[in-house]
Amino acid sequence: MSATKHAHKHKPVVAGPDKVRGARWWRTLGWRHGIGIVAVVYAIIPVLYIFSASVNPIGSVSSTSLIPREFSLVWFQALGNNPSRPFYQWLLNTVIVASVVVVVQLFFSTLAAFAFSRLRFKGRRVGLLSLLLIQMFPQILATVALFRIFSTVGQVVPGLGLDTLAGYILIMLGGSLGQVWLIKGTFDSIPKELDEAAKIDGAGHAGLFFRILLPLLRPILVITGLLVFVGVIAEFMLASIFLRSTGVKTVAVGMYGVLQGDRSNNLGWFAAASVVVAVPVILLFQYLQRYIVGGITAGSVKG
Repeated sequence: MSATKHAHKHKPVVAGPDKVRGARWWRTLGWRHGIGIVAVVYAIIPVLYIFSASVNPIGSVSSTSLIPREFSLVWFQALGNNPSRPFYQWLLNTVIVASVVVVVQLFFSTLAAFAFSRLRFKGRRVGLLSLLLIQMFPQILATVALFRIFSTVGQVVPGLGLDTLAGYILIMLGGSLGQVWLIKGTFDSIPKELDEAAKIDGAGHAGLFFRILLPLLRPILVITGLLVFVGVIAEFMLASIFLRSTGVKTVAVGMYGVLQGDRSNNLGWFAAASVVVAVPVILLFQYLQRYIVGGITAGSVKG
């Protein structure tokens, strides 16, 4: 009993972690917080200005300040009241294009990444390097060729020619293998013992892909899908060339045309449209946030 008391009496006390304070805290952590605050302020200024312009009933550049002085929803109501600028039709067109492109691009990119990661075939290395080389060239370089091709296609199949959503979707699907490298990195991080176990159980390549590996790719599919979705929404150059009619424009082309017509008097309408487009995207990012960090880092680690 005495020995036990003696042991408790002389029990070493473990010191807690030292708190970093003063100049040492600033050198180790404080400067990072400072940079973060500056970055947040720098990013939030244009957001505040756009929101202020969207609730400003006058809707001109000169009358808009960083902090709203007046509050009105007149510009949000005007988004659907003018047939010459059908904002919600443009938004629907954009959602249709983005949804189709995301689904098809992820499907083909995932299939190609599975083949490059799990299968061994002649030309595998050349194919990977060719994909990387092609992605180094901007899509705008092929604009003239695409314009000539779809001008000819439109004469045979009018529904797939210029100034059609179907034709524009086909153009955007030209980059369907754009996410192969990122998804392949995730495939490489999955132990190949899973493949062997699935084959022992009688699974073929299709069963291995859809039932075993595809559920493990959810984080990387989410992040690549978000990247493609935002990229399609923001795409302007090709859409401005191939979509000319009012009813088939995407939201980027339509909003730019409205702003170009009168930059001062249309600022409120443009700002309100920007808010309506941005809010669903922000909510989508927040909803899928738990997958984003894992998806970004998944392709960078090889198991």
